[in-house]
Amino acid sequence: MDRGDAARAEPDANASKAGDARIRQQLDALGYKYQVDEDGDFVLTFGLDGDRSQMAYVLSSTQSYGKLQVREVWSPGYRAADQDFPADVANRLLEDSHLSKMGGWVKQDGVAVFVVKLDAGAAQDDLDDAIDYVVRAADQMEAVLTPGKDEF
Repeated sequence: MDRGDAARAEPDANASKAGDARIRQQLDALGYKYQVDEDGDFVLTFGLDGDRSQMAYVLSSTQSYGKLQVREVWSPGYRAADQDFPADVANRLLEDSHLSKMGGWVKQDGVAVFVVKLDAGAAQDDLDDAIDYVVRAADQMEAVLTPGKDEF
C-alpha cells in the first residue's frame, strides 16, 4: 500500500487568512475570545488557576491521509535555550506523550508543543475537549520544566 505524499499537509479549501469558517463558528458558539494569526490559525489565551495563563492554537489547515482528514489543536509548553532540547527534557516529554490519553509532544523549532489531532469535522464538544486537554497538558508541563515561569 503506497500512499506516497498523502500524509503531507495540504491546503484546505475551508482555510483562509481569515481562518476556517467551521472553526470560527464553533469557537463563537463556545463563547471563546480569539485572534486569527497571519496563517489563518485561531489563537486563544486561557486564564488558569494560580494566576497562570496558557495559549492554544486551532489550526485552520488540515492534513489528509486516505479518507482521513485531521486538524491540529496545540499548545506550547517549553522553549529551549537553543534549538536542541536537553536530554532530560526530551525524555520527560517522551514519557509524558506515552502516558497521555490523547495527543503528544512535538518539537517545533526550539519549542515543545503538545498536539492533539482530531477529525477535521469534529463536533463542537469534541473541539472544546481537545482545546481543554492541550491547554492543561502544556501548562502542567511548563510548570514542571520551568518552575516559577509562565511564558505561554
